[in-house]
Amino acid sequence: MSEGNFTLDGEDIPFQEGQTIMQAAMAAGKYIPHLCYHPEFKPHGSCKLCTVRVNGRATASCTQRAASGAVVESNTHAINDERRALLQMLFVEGNHFCPSCEKSGNCQLQATAYELGMMSPHYDHFFPNRPVDASHPEYLLDFNRCILCSLCIRASRDVDGKNVFALSGRGIKTRLIVNAKSGRLADTNFSEADKAAHVCPVGVILKKRKGFAQPIGGRTFDLNPISATPHPTIKEG
Repeated sequence: MSEGNFTLDGEDIPFQEGQTIMQAAMAAGKYIPHLCYHPEFKPHGSCKLCTVRVNGRATASCTQRAASGAVVESNTHAINDERRALLQMLFVEGNHFCPSCEKSGNCQLQATAYELGMMSPHYDHFFPNRPVDASHPEYLLDFNRCILCSLCIRASRDVDGKNVFALSGRGIKTRLIVNAKSGRLADTNFSEADKAAHVCPVGVILKKRKGFAQPIGGRTFDLNPISATPHPTIKEG
């Protein structure tokens, strides 16, 4: 039973007590752009892409509790301009080469950029030096694509109970690392059964010997835009 309603871009959205704006919107089949949010984990609020205006005040919809009578704005020119700027910065801070990426068509970063009409990176590329870790017999880590969403960290810690991944550094020097003395994935107990192996929204954690097994043209976001489902299930190759 609904506990109340708020409006999202002029449309009434019902919510249950304790639900966030993001949760209520998703339950109603409404899309709010996001990258670090995942319905199975506690909201993190790190990417800021899901920022909306609630009664005129900016807030992250993944952490803000829904309130009866609230007026929420999401799909506006000004808010989407801010989202595009955030996406542009994510693209230039890493090394994202979409045409040759195994996750093309299954990548939430790429699909969100398409959804918001991002046609260029706008800023100068950083081209950081991020070596690939191919030490594990079954998985490859391509740190070039990391957007610091922390989903693999939360999955490994909260679901798998392993703490395989972590963030190191501060500010622009923040990076994803493997929690092993060597820094290599092979020196951890990471496995295909781990939740962390399947939550990356981009192309950092890749199964070996399965590259491009699913043809481009038939992938999740080749068939439908990311807004077609509130939180899409990525088809793994």
